[in-house]
Parts: sequence; structure tokens; C-alpha cells
Amino acid sequence: MSTGISLKRQCELVGLSRSGWYYEAVPEDPVDLRLKRLLDEQYTRTPFYGGRRMTVWLQHDKGEAVTLKRVRRLMKEMGLEAVYAKPRLSLPDERRSHYPYLLRNLTITRPNHVWATDITYIRLRQGFVYLTAVMDWFRRYVVSWQVSVTMEADFCVEALERALGRARPEIFNSDQGAQFTGAAFTGRLKETGIRISHDGRGRVFDNIFVERLWRTVKYEEVYLNDYAGVEQAVTGLGNFFRFYNEERRHQALAYRTPAEVYEAA
Repeated sequence: MSTGISLKRQCELVGLSRSGWYYEAVPEDPVDLRLKRLLDEQYTRTPFYGGRRMTVWLQHDKGEAVTLKRVRRLMKEMGLEAVYAKPRLSLPDERRSHYPYLLRNLTITRPNHVWATDITYIRLRQGFVYLTAVMDWFRRYVVSWQVSVTMEADFCVEALERALGRARPEIFNSDQGAQFTGAAFTGRLKETGIRISHDGRGRVFDNIFVERLWRTVKYEEVYLNDYAGVEQAVTGLGNFFRFYNEERRHQALAYRTPAEVYEAA
């Protein structure tokens, strides 16, 4: 029976990308799921670990009978690459346009001066989803976020549209992944008059504030709650981001909340 609410609006209400609405999950090997959970936590602690170190850690510290080949396959599925000390969930597409990194030696002095985005892997009890967020660097404020069960670019574009519905930055920074270099994403930025900045290849700290956000999200929310499914993940992340913006006091902001910094500015 029809609800009278458009599909787009239903997706907005539950915080899920439209492509995720139609996606039918393929059951994963329970051993792979267990290994992915271990890899996710260890990579959050030691992002400099590559496949070989992860294999040794799983074998010696966790007693897992796992091969290097399997670990590399799982890390690839999760978007983890040792050469970059971050989860590179958005892999580059050489056919897309790339832009210079504009933030080097830039003093960020006001809200909406610089926004940045990235993607991270969020584990569920029986699977996983991907999370993207748009952050205001000056106030560490999460302007928008979106969850997807696939790595299609549309959930990143949807997060961008949500953010632009609230404000507009002068510079927008991301990595060189296909989700952020495609025509849909860069075209929206260009038509709005926003300057585009891309991280340098292999430069770990070019998007450091979003990297710190992912660590905070995982340690303070995801690992503590062990989401049963997508709906619980969306609800939990939504509650956490409200807390993060409006209640969580940040040492880097002189123990003010991101919302307080925005209001003061």
C-alpha cells in the first residue's frame, strides 16, 4: 500500500541513499565477517599496518589461521591500503578530473571557509555499510552525512546536496576517489562557484580532521553499540552526530561544541 511519501523523501527520513533502497545484500562468509571486524578495529588503531603485518597480527595475536592472500582480499573489499595511512574507500579513476591541494599553509579563519569529505567502512553484526560525511574544518562541524550499502557515487552526491542546502563553502576538499572526481560531484561544486581541492596521493594528513572524525565515530559509537542492521546503524549514527555537533566538547575548540563555535562566529 502506498504511503503517500516519495521514495526520495523516505530515503531522506531513514538516512539511506536511494541506491541502497533497492540493494539486496548477498550473505557473507561468517569467517570473513569476523576477520573484517578484527581488521577494522586494528586498522583504526594502526593505520600503517599493511597486509603482511595484519596477517602476522591475526595469526599470532588472535590465533586466526589466515593467509596473506585472504587478508589482502578482505582489505581490498574494505578499501584499506597500506601505502596510504587511511581507509582509501574511494579509489581513484584516472579518467576523471583532478585538482590541486589548496589547503597547504592556508589559515582557516571562519565557518564555511573550508569543507571536506571522505568515506569510511562501518561494520554491522552481519555485514557492513559505508558512511560519508561533510565537515566544516573551522568548527569541526558535521554539516551532513549519508549511509549506503554500496560504493556508488550517488550517496556522496546526496550528502553534498544536503550540505549545500544549509550553507556554501569557499573551498571543498576531498581525496582523489572516483566518487569525488566524477562529473556529478565536481559539476555540482563548480556550478555553485566553490573552489575544488584534492588531497595529494599518499599524503596522510591532507584531510586530517575527517580522519580524526572517523576515529571518534568508531571508538565512541560504532564499537560500543555493535549495530544489528542498517536501520540501527542509521539511528545510532544520527544520534551520535547530533551529540557530536551540539554536546561533545572539543579540546581543539577550547572545550566548546562545534555548534557554539558556529554561533559565536
